[in-house]
Amino acid sequence: MRIDVFTIFPDLVEHYCDGSLLGKARQQGLLDVRVQDLRAGAGDARRSVDDAPFGGGAGMVLAPGPIFAAVEALSPPRPLYLLAPGGRRLDQHVVEELVGTGDSPTGGFSLLCGRYEGVDQRVIDHLVDGELSIGDYVLGGGEVAALAVIEAVARLVPGVMGNEASALDESFSSGLLEYPQYTRPGCSVAGRCPMSC
Repeated sequence: MRIDVFTIFPDLVEHYCDGSLLGKARQQGLLDVRVQDLRAGAGDARRSVDDAPFGGGAGMVLAPGPIFAAVEALSPPRPLYLLAPGGRRLDQHVVEELVGTGDSPTGGFSLLCGRYEGVDQRVIDHLVDGELSIGDYVLGGGEVAALAVIEAVARLVPGVMGNEASALDESFSSGLLEYPQYTRPGCSVAGRCPMSC
């Protein structure tokens, strides 16, 4: 499965995706995460990607020019989702849908990380295919949200998890939380554990 991530902080996403389960999946060719720098679409020497809101107001807004240029130069897998607080709420059902999406034979989609006060409305109206949200709270940008989406989706890609049954019997897979888990009796915390196993 291919997932492209458009961000102004590519190192943040790249570093996380190189570790643990995601890193192993990438090495095995099961997960193709491509992190794209939105600044590559900037047309000035400073590689500017933002501008003040038209009509005034606090903060900065990601400008449409660099975003359109970066996305159109690469033709990433579709759909392209903007990570924004007003988007469709991410839950296990949405994650399962994302695993089966994409215009390539192996599936795939792309994520656009918002920043600052958001993105220019023209990006929402004419470039992205939808919006995703990981909850009703404010983050500094969409990178953490993108990582949550990638982590959740990767677990359902065939071959990523060591035991395929693990993904079938997870919390929220059937709408309920998973049952309590314990290690085997005779654990290494003898004397500190309140249980007499």
